Amino acid sequence: MPVERSAPASAQPGAASLWHRPDILNAIASTLFTAAFLLAAYGAVHYVVRLPAFPLREVRVNARLEHVTREQIETIVRREFAGNFFTLDLAAARAAFEKLPWVRSVAVRRHWPDRLEVALEEHVPLARWGGTALVSAHGEVFVAAYDGNLPMFMGPEGSAREIAQQYVNFRRTLGVIGRTPVQVHVSLRRAWRIRLDNGLVIELGRERIESRLDRFVAVYDRTVGALQRKLDYADLRYSHGFAVRIPELKSEPQEPRRRGGANTKRG
Repeated sequence: MPVERSAPASAQPGAASLWHRPDILNAIASTLFTAAFLLAAYGAVHYVVRLPAFPLREVRVNARLEHVTREQIETIVRREFAGNFFTLDLAAARAAFEKLPWVRSVAVRRHWPDRLEVALEEHVPLARWGGTALVSAHGEVFVAAYDGNLPMFMGPEGSAREIAQQYVNFRRTLGVIGRTPVQVHVSLRRAWRIRLDNGLVIELGRERIESRLDRFVAVYDRTVGALQRKLDYADLRYSHGFAVRIPELKSEPQEPRRRGGANTKRG
């Protein structure tokens, strides 16, 4: 029985047509040549940038620092800044500075031919947060050592920014009567209470806290200020007026004195 035999590969029509297409062969050759050139160029550049001819000679920190020390900066430079001008990992350098407790933000940039510039922004402390951390002027909670005199903020998690904003308003409003808030407390039910530098605790409640404090300050001189007695508590949650408590009268069976109106309904 006759057996059919396949033609050799070189005799296949497709192969024969490929070798007779100089345009395709030229394109393939050009592609291989370009790939080889790029690979060689990459290797050359990779080698050159790692030569000791491009050392990093200067690290310049652009900031007026009050809490980040020179020793901390030098430690990071010695430990983290590996490589030369080209090979230094900027992201790793930035992350190293961000680990410092007082650093709020950092930017790291190369400056030809051998300098690195580091721009640091420190946290500005505004208050203490629950006795374990600090709150910045931007309302951000951070952990750092600080022995200065600061007011105390207390509130639910995530409320630091709102408290910081209200604190600025409280401080401006109370400055009219020469008083300063030293503690701001927000309960889980969003009720506000502040303590002043003279020990007076002011209950503001959950609603209209700015207008209630404005009303208290507006009548302070002719009401509370005219009593010539030390007060330890003021409840501003009444619709019209407020109630105060005088410590020296605690032994007497009487209700807290209310000033500014007859309606005693609280909100």
